[in-house]
Amino acid sequence: MHAVRAPVAFDGSRFLPGGATVLVDGDRIAGVEGFGCELPDGCTLAAYDGTLLPGLFDAHTHLVSDGSIGSLEAAGTASDEELDAAIERSLRTQARAGVTTVRDLGDRRYRTLVARDRAAPGLPRIVAAGPPVTVPDGHCHYLGGAVSGPAEIRVALAERRDRSVDVVKVMASGGMLTIGSDVLGVQFSPEDLRTVVDVAHESGLAVLAHSHSLGGIEHALTAGVDGIEHFTGLVNGGLEVPDATLGRAAAAGVVVDPTLGFDWDVWDQMPAPPPQIQEAMRLSGLDVETMQAARLEVVGRLRDHGVRVVSGVDSGAAPTKPHGGIALALRDLVAAGYPMSEALTTATSLAAEACGLADVTGSLQPGLAADVLAVDGDLRDGPDALGVPVAVLVRGVSAEL
Repeated sequence: MHAVRAPVAFDGSRFLPGGATVLVDGDRIAGVEGFGCELPDGCTLAAYDGTLLPGLFDAHTHLVSDGSIGSLEAAGTASDEELDAAIERSLRTQARAGVTTVRDLGDRRYRTLVARDRAAPGLPRIVAAGPPVTVPDGHCHYLGGAVSGPAEIRVALAERRDRSVDVVKVMASGGMLTIGSDVLGVQFSPEDLRTVVDVAHESGLAVLAHSHSLGGIEHALTAGVDGIEHFTGLVNGGLEVPDATLGRAAAAGVVVDPTLGFDWDVWDQMPAPPPQIQEAMRLSGLDVETMQAARLEVVGRLRDHGVRVVSGVDSGAAPTKPHGGIALALRDLVAAGYPMSEALTTATSLAAEACGLADVTGSLQPGLAADVLAVDGDLRDGPDALGVPVAVLVRGVSAEL
């Protein structure tokens, strides 16, 4: 048995008074005791001066891509060996940042499922969607998930069921990384999008809808999706998310992942945005700074309306969306008005619940997986310490920092 101790501890829902000692037996948490508890005979101890918390989730990642310009598109023509190598590199980067579970929402040829089933020691567990379902020439069509009409939708959903995906990702709007897709409009007819949802639900699979446009958000809500990714609210000439839309999302119990976490240091060093990003900015009439500020305002209103929010970065999608960037997303949530404890739940217990893993991980509780993060600093004072992991256990195995 091994113990990890710190004077500050967050258990996935709240900060524990007086810190904690987490007892680890193999790949499981054996106990969560007080900071000064007496250890069992033969139990080793690692003591830290900062904060203990559950290992974090990145609920929106693309492991097949390293985030460099064009790398997600390049995954469309990569070999299995190249994809597998990229996935492993991405997982190692995530683990070094304290991420012990990732939800991959767009791969090529289901290679993340291969990595998921391998469950390499010390690397994050994977919740995998496989290739996202999209329309011909639609957003991320190069990943191989394009379908047209009800018959092809049913075949695609049967393939995902037979491959044992964990969730279905569908593109309800165009995207900023796909030239020619309509980032301000919608993809799929209402009937076809509803077919995606109904057929997935018949197999017990939740559906997460990508949407940057306000029209796409409404489109996805009408179709009955379980979650909406990005939830940006772009319209011609700006960004708009009415209170009525937020009320619909709350009433439907939809889980929103706003994919925060924009690396401004990288942005400031980029010579120019990719052309598809420039086109999206032109159509919306927004610059990046204005868009990001408007997005934080929307995220604050999501909280006001009681919409459940989880944290993912869209990591790997672009240079400003790095693997291991979950601390950036939580900083943005705090900037949007979330108290620190609430922000942390979006990447721990709430994310575990949204991913169907609440009985596996996401909290410091006896019997759950020994996914434990120690950071150098007091998280009650704010999110900065999340960027300084000093120890990461993934299913009881130390990750390489």
